[in-house]
Amino acid sequence: MAKLTKDEILKAVEEMTVLELSDLVKALEEKFGVTAAAPVAVAAGPAGAAEAPKEEQTVFNVVLVEAGAQKLQVIKTVRELVPTLGLTDAKAKVDAGKFEVLTGVNKAAAEEAKKKLETAGAKVELK
Repeated sequence: MAKLTKDEILKAVEEMTVLELSDLVKALEEKFGVTAAAPVAVAAGPAGAAEAPKEEQTVFNVVLVEAGAQKLQVIKTVRELVPTLGLTDAKAKVDAGKFEVLTGVNKAAAEEAKKKLETAGAKVELK
């Protein structure tokens, strides 16, 4: 079998699809008993040293804390954000108090929903 040069290997990898590259990585991991994950550096410092920064939250829940004075506007906004809720269901949830309007949404969607609800007069939290 002819030995491939580094340039030939790079050329072959360059022409692969993402799925083919994923399969190649898995095959290499199995063949050589390694992982493609980046190694994590652990600093051996004194106790109480600065901890690693926390990962930024990417998934949010939009929680209606209080409807406020303009309850009708808040109900309309909740129905806009959650189209599966009927008028009576939306009213019941708003009247009941604290509930999750949206669950597991990205930051942009959560911020937009929070802005809409606050504009309608509600008090909102992102969790």
